[in-house]
Amino acid sequence: MTSDHVTSDLRPRRSVLYMPAANERALEKAKTIAADAIIFDLEDAVAPDAKAAARANAVAAASSGEYGNRELAIRCNGLDTPWGRDDLIAAGQSAAAAVVIPKVGSVKYLDEVSDILDHAGARHDIRIWAMIETPTAIFDVRALAAHWRVTVLVMGTNDLAREVRSTLGAAGRHPLVPHLATALLGAREAGKVILDGVYNDIKDEAGFLAECVQGFEMGFDGKTLIHPSQVDVCNDVWAPSADDVEHARGLIATFEAAVAEGKGVVTYNGRMIENLHVANAQRILAVADAIAALG
Repeated sequence: MTSDHVTSDLRPRRSVLYMPAANERALEKAKTIAADAIIFDLEDAVAPDAKAAARANAVAAASSGEYGNRELAIRCNGLDTPWGRDDLIAAGQSAAAAVVIPKVGSVKYLDEVSDILDHAGARHDIRIWAMIETPTAIFDVRALAAHWRVTVLVMGTNDLAREVRSTLGAAGRHPLVPHLATALLGAREAGKVILDGVYNDIKDEAGFLAECVQGFEMGFDGKTLIHPSQVDVCNDVWAPSADDVEHARGLIATFEAAVAEGKGVVTYNGRMIENLHVANAQRILAVADAIAALG
């Protein structure tokens, strides 16, 4: 666990788009979409008779070098399926930054995934993005987030809603908020990134924006997406605005000047500021710089 309980990984993951790896046209289109990260999906979006072809497509795409600065991951099938082990072995030998593992429920399962990667000759720096989508995962999220190979938690809100017999509809997802908050706390305690779940109705632009704002305000680092049309909204919600950046710079400069003058009380725009406000401002600038570095 981290000593200061903050997420140290500032790589932008505002928009993380699932792309069905069986669809070669979709994989080609993904090269032009402004998502921060792409998940080549071998699981839910792929029919059983297309699993092998999707696996080959995902490995080729992740190793192609044709996706610019986007972070690339491969979502494998679970180890309880006929395809899971082969998915892991193939993904581990690709250039993907991570494997996305569905329905993670125990540290033992993460260890098994990690062992398969190691025995397959995977790079030591390939990481696991663990999907949190069951009651067991919510209860054990602290241990899952602390696993050495896990860098990102991914909320699987559709499966979680089904597991707890909740509904996701026009009234929003308020029944899931306590579970989302629990997972977020686990991620923050371990200093890991956490991504909000998908929004199903791609035609409901107002509802999607509202859920993005909610996820941002809760503290999520970004959101997983099912359609390219959702990318720009996510990128906007999770990016510091020009006003945010200007305010952060002014706050830091004011605080540093006051400290240099030996002042005990510092105010900025009429409000008292302390070290925690400076740390928040520094994070805003670091995030803005990281987004700018993506080009």
